[in-house]
Amino acid sequence: MLNISDNEIHPDGEWLTLQSPLENRLSPWHLSVRNLLLVLLAIFLVFMFLPWTQNVRADGKVTTLRPEQRPQTIHATIAGRIEHWYVTEGQSVRKGDTIVHLSEVKADYFDPALVDRMGNQVAAKQGSVASYSGKVEALDNQMAAMKRELDNKIQQTRTKIRQARLKMQSDSIEFERVKLDLIVAQRQLSGTQALYDKGLKSLTELEEKRLKIQETQAKIVGAENKFLSARNDLNLYQTDLVLARNEFANKIAKTQSDRFSTLSDQYEATGSVNKLQIERENYARRAAFYYITAPQDGYIVQAMKPGIGEILKEGEALVSIQPADYQLAAEIYVKPLDLPLLQVGQPVRFLFDGWPAFFFSGWPGVSLGTFSGRIVAMDRNISANGKFRVLISPDAQDASWPTALQPGGGARGIALLQDVPLWYEFWRILNGFPPDLYQEVNEQAQKTGK
Repeated sequence: MLNISDNEIHPDGEWLTLQSPLENRLSPWHLSVRNLLLVLLAIFLVFMFLPWTQNVRADGKVTTLRPEQRPQTIHATIAGRIEHWYVTEGQSVRKGDTIVHLSEVKADYFDPALVDRMGNQVAAKQGSVASYSGKVEALDNQMAAMKRELDNKIQQTRTKIRQARLKMQSDSIEFERVKLDLIVAQRQLSGTQALYDKGLKSLTELEEKRLKIQETQAKIVGAENKFLSARNDLNLYQTDLVLARNEFANKIAKTQSDRFSTLSDQYEATGSVNKLQIERENYARRAAFYYITAPQDGYIVQAMKPGIGEILKEGEALVSIQPADYQLAAEIYVKPLDLPLLQVGQPVRFLFDGWPAFFFSGWPGVSLGTFSGRIVAMDRNISANGKFRVLISPDAQDASWPTALQPGGGARGIALLQDVPLWYEFWRILNGFPPDLYQEVNEQAQKTGK
């Protein structure tokens, strides 16, 4: 002490006898509160290091795993009038059972024997096709006969040409021989004339030589005429050959033209047959649409047009049906911010409407009344509500979903993410960060040992 004052400090025990300290001292419970706060702080610190399972919550509904197992609406394929209902709402039906009978409302199909009459038209048109086929065959035979006749005609004409050429050669040789005879006769006449002038030959012999020359000249004229006639015959036969070819070419061309015209008519008739067959098949199929049948086993949910005599348009909804055999699933709609955190095969917990449950976020193991599932598909396109649809099927390794669940019931899904300390989750929420997206990366790092 500095010993500045002469006042003495009382011993520790003496101040307890004073009234003022006794009035201002702390109460005995203060120590208990302090100890309690310290214990709570310790518990809170320990609690902050407990594991916490991050999760993404989304609302949805119960549905079916396959599209054909979901409730469907049966539409009227053709326009018609309701004549009779064979089922009631809620009734179970088998595949192929008749649901409703429709009657025709279009005047083009009122004839009850329309299919048979169209079949008669098809048969008649098929007969026309057969007739055209016969005509084409006859024209083919006619062209073949013309070609054979042309070949014969050409052969005959060529034979005549060869004969005329030989005759012309023979007449030419004869003509040349007669010319030589004339030269010989003239030489003999000159010799006889010379001898006659010398008195060695008589006048009679001289006249005979003169007659011989005239006869030979006459033979020359005849031989020349034969030669020219043979040459004219050769020219005529050659002309006949050309004319025969042209004539038969014209006849064959005309027959081919008739054949092509017949083929065109045949093809047109064949097209008409196909068109009539299509119409006949359409009429037969339309008649089958008068009776609307169940596409699969199920239950009639609701009749859209219940009245007798009501008119249906083509494609108008008639009745809705719930398939009897289906696999339950659930669809939830998650925000675009949470979609990257989900992946196929990820576990999801469910709370279904009508089944009381207690779910504690972060510790799904202590939750009660929830059901498990796994993600099987995620839409690649955003839905009309601005969220992405995620399809979840029951987890085969966990408890099965309630058998009383029906498609369309409400469901709340909680997709479980990775485990983090509780303090980290508080810190993430306070900062507005999304749940961790590094679970898959961490798993791959653990597999590779990096």
